[in-house]
Amino acid sequence: MDEEYDVIVLGTGLKECILSGLLSVDGLKVLHMDRNDYYGGESTSLNLIQLWKKFRNSDKPPAHLGSSRDYNVDMIPKFMMANGTLVRVLIHTDVTKYLYFKAVDGSYVYSKGKVHKVPSNDIESLKSPLMGIFEKRRAGKFFIYVQDYNENDPKTHEGMDLTRISTRELIAKYGLDDNTMDIIGHAIALHGDDRYMDEPALDTVKRMKLYSESLARFQGGSPYIYPLYGLGELPQAFARLSAVYGGTYMLNKPECKVEFDDEGKVMGVTSEGETAKCKKVVCDPSYLPNKVRKIGKVARAICIMDHPIPNTSDSHSVQVILPQKQLGRKSDMYLFCCSYSHNVAPKGKFIAFVSAEAETDQPEIELKPGVDLLGPVDEVFYDTYDRYEPVNEPSLDNCFISTSYDATTHFESTVADVLSMYTMITGKVVDLSVDLSAASAAEE
Repeated sequence: MDEEYDVIVLGTGLKECILSGLLSVDGLKVLHMDRNDYYGGESTSLNLIQLWKKFRNSDKPPAHLGSSRDYNVDMIPKFMMANGTLVRVLIHTDVTKYLYFKAVDGSYVYSKGKVHKVPSNDIESLKSPLMGIFEKRRAGKFFIYVQDYNENDPKTHEGMDLTRISTRELIAKYGLDDNTMDIIGHAIALHGDDRYMDEPALDTVKRMKLYSESLARFQGGSPYIYPLYGLGELPQAFARLSAVYGGTYMLNKPECKVEFDDEGKVMGVTSEGETAKCKKVVCDPSYLPNKVRKIGKVARAICIMDHPIPNTSDSHSVQVILPQKQLGRKSDMYLFCCSYSHNVAPKGKFIAFVSAEAETDQPEIELKPGVDLLGPVDEVFYDTYDRYEPVNEPSLDNCFISTSYDATTHFESTVADVLSMYTMITGKVVDLSVDLSAASAAEE
């Protein structure tokens, strides 16, 4: 332990493990430590007994739920865009060889009290019950514009500079109504609230393109994929990758105190009386509580059921987005459902999550609109956790702290945080221009 490292990473949450893998591949000498005796930190996966211990203070779950070890219940459940940044990172680092993925069955949106499939292109918009006949035509034209749009080809821009006009102005050109924009903005572009309407339209168009490219990739019912056995597999896969490139892992290391020199720059980490020296520290907010501030709270319900979510075409895995306007909230609510088809529960069992940025102190009442869509549940656990973001200046103290996981049930914001941290740490941008068609990131 008394060695010198380029970087010490504290915590084995998903963000920390991805960074540890990327930095090891870059040839940096990395030591990765965790005070827990398991991988995953906040984003770990629990079996049934662990779930009961965490939420019920008991280690005796009911026998009718099946074997404890058949459960892998993610504490921060998120699907990945099949063509998205995280998949590119997995391929770039070759972590795909440690993981098997399966496409997610469905992508749905809540509108006017009902759950509907998300229309993602001009043909689906024509069939969708979400819009009237004239609105379908207008939406179809807008989808074609987005599909044809190429940032580097002015002929596809129709005379508009999307870096200068807002999404609201772009939508006005196509005459789309509020309800259609709710679906496009929240369930396809995956914005978590309505601020995007007054921001440059280019971001929304790029997000829509990512959705349709991801959907086309596996010809599945959704643009999402998810690893067999749950997300707990991801930190372990990155840990293996880091080890292959010479990274050192130490679990169950108590305290992990970050040490600073007289100028306030990080100089090492002490655990059990030994100090490992380093130039930089990467960690989650819990390791440096005096360098972060609270920015919110996530409320969630974890439900065990013996059926799929109603009105989702019997999908064994599905995301349903409930846009803020539909519920009179400040931000969206998310439903995530997975089952034995992804090996996260015994045969016949489904795990569903309802999550949202907490706007009250009563998760049971706040999450009711989402829980009500699930139908009868065997067991439900309510939980809240605080979200933090760093307030330090990494160029002064060499501490790189991740932001807590948000309520979204997809990975886009998580990966954006990882890549911006990577650039701050190394001064480089990860080259993710991989040929996705040549990479078999999913197991059909």
